[in-house]
Amino acid sequence: MRHGKKFNHLGRTSAHRKALLRNQAISLIMHKRIKTTLAKAKALRRFIEPLITKAKNGSMHSHRVVFSYLQNKEAVKELFGPVAAKVGDRPGGYTRVVRTGFRKGDGAEMALIELVDFNEVYSAKEASSTGGRRRRRRGGGKKKASAEAVAATPQQTTPSAEEEE
Repeated sequence: MRHGKKFNHLGRTSAHRKALLRNQAISLIMHKRIKTTLAKAKALRRFIEPLITKAKNGSMHSHRVVFSYLQNKEAVKELFGPVAAKVGDRPGGYTRVVRTGFRKGDGAEMALIELVDFNEVYSAKEASSTGGRRRRRRGGGKKKASAEAVAATPQQTTPSAEEEE
């Protein structure tokens, strides 16, 4: 039974799972986007979000804690440099998991996990939106009522050439 077990064990021993998540986290930091199975992407999101939060702090203690998780100097430099600078004002939710369909070989559900602030397509879409409010089709009766009121008022006709004479 799995009473009280809150994370996905991914069918691996703890050492294997730790190595898998470490390698995927390094790849995600270095490449900003990776393709993997949905279960691994969700597990990776829970693994890497606290590390990115620690990187926003930028202290030496945070460097050491993150290095103990990742064990890769280049990934730690990248995380504390450009990644921490881009997510500095974001209060959380640094990653996005996008489902991409099923793998042909075994039918496993695949997903794309990416760092949110490094996707220019979504950033351009959000910047070009018309504002924070969405249009709804409420209040359509007001236009009809005003159109009927205009139609009900007597129309002033201009005198024709025959009436003027």
